Amino acid sequence: MSGGPPAERPRRHPPGLRPSGHEPDRPAEEQVQIHETALPGVGFRHDFTTGRGRQLGVVSHRTGRRDLILYDQDDPDAAQEVVQLTAAESEALGGLLGGSRVAEALTELQQQVEGLAIDWLSIARGSPYAGRRIADTQARSRTGVSIVAVLRDQSTVPAPRPDFAFQAGDTAVVVGTPAGVKALARLLGA
Repeated sequence: MSGGPPAERPRRHPPGLRPSGHEPDRPAEEQVQIHETALPGVGFRHDFTTGRGRQLGVVSHRTGRRDLILYDQDDPDAAQEVVQLTAAESEALGGLLGGSRVAEALTELQQQVEGLAIDWLSIARGSPYAGRRIADTQARSRTGVSIVAVLRDQSTVPAPRPDFAFQAGDTAVVVGTPAGVKALARLLGA
């Protein structure tokens, strides 16, 4: 992935969640079209327009933070209001808005990949591995976790070699057990 404008892509849905137009239990006038846009180095943006014509969006950061966006009615490319939510606040708001359906679908998905965790770990300026090679971490042998990609600036380095050197500000995309990912986060100082 390289820099450039964010690319809109079709949504992928966990079991139990369906894109608009595929919800047989809802009348067509109640279905909502959600657009997903990849934001390299940040996460994803999801936008939709309400039945009354208001455009809303959510930017989902890799860190867990969510930005709730209310777009300007006169300029749909400009935000009228942005509310930053922590992961806990996002979860609470989702529950208030009926997130149990989403939670059920995610539980089903989690059961399909039981024991697997995927996370994004930041390499902070004070990390003992900023400026050092991936091999120096011994991540796989120490934690059982694989570093499958590194995000740097607006680009991605997929399957980085052991001699790849981390820089402060990099984000390591890792896969392993939940306990292993926590151990690697401690190791990297994330």
